[in-house]
Amino acid sequence: MNSLHIAVLMGGPSAEREVSLLSGAGVARALESLGHLVTRIDMGRDVAARLAEAAPDVVFNALHGTPGEDGSVQGMLDLMGLRYTHSGMITSVIAIDKVLTKQALVPHGIPMPGGRIVKSETLHDGDPLPRPYVLKPVNEGSSVGVAIVTHDGNYGNPIAPGAEGPWQEFDELLAEPFIRGRELTTAVLGDWPMGVTELKPKSGFYDYDSKYTDGMTEHVYPADIPDEITQACKALALKSHRLLGCKGCSRSDFRWDDERGVDGLFLLEVNTQPGMTALSLVPEQARHNGMSYPELVQRIVDEAMKGEALL
Repeated sequence: MNSLHIAVLMGGPSAEREVSLLSGAGVARALESLGHLVTRIDMGRDVAARLAEAAPDVVFNALHGTPGEDGSVQGMLDLMGLRYTHSGMITSVIAIDKVLTKQALVPHGIPMPGGRIVKSETLHDGDPLPRPYVLKPVNEGSSVGVAIVTHDGNYGNPIAPGAEGPWQEFDELLAEPFIRGRELTTAVLGDWPMGVTELKPKSGFYDYDSKYTDGMTEHVYPADIPDEITQACKALALKSHRLLGCKGCSRSDFRWDDERGVDGLFLLEVNTQPGMTALSLVPEQARHNGMSYPELVQRIVDEAMKGEALL
């Protein structure tokens, strides 16, 4: 293995900054343990200048959320002629947007919940869908700003203007029918769907806190589900990865209504920048498949090095 100079991009201004810092720190330590030279960059306004000064062989993109996951950073790196990990600009633009993702995947047979965009201010006049339903930002990851509106919820009926929720933070939201059942996820590395994990939050649903707070969610791997559901998750995750043009690794999140069999399986989203923290699902699935954290990081770097830099 050749030693490389790798810049690890982390942090940034997004709602997922702290998780990105944890991901980036873990990646940097792993790369150094493999003998690579690592430059750590906490993304700020001077990021282009710092990257130009560092002149790395490749950039490991450990950013989460915007602007590291929405195509902005990818476009900058393309213009700078730098190789980088994970998905490219066009894929990132589509995958971060839940509506564009539906438009890209549903026509190809990927089952996803229906839904529509609503103005947040209209929620105080009445429900956009029959309860229960889900409200979520169009362009955020890690379940940031997700609310489940139920018949007996504490948001009011209709939702009260003073009720705390994403309608106070975002002008528009995506409203989707709530799918009862179980939370499943499948990581794809290159062309390999690694397996299926079931996520069992100790309370509420699998939100941001449940994802990144130790002890709040039980991870069951392999998921205790019928083989046909395991195979369906893996097939849908790989097909979505390919249709969107994902590179390196991605993670597909599902809801499964276990009373409906395979017809109750729905893809919720495809994450093009999955977390790489100690609690993250991609490293966990890799470990269950006999791959250490440094080996996983190296595989992601190897995928990035396969292509030519644009300039």
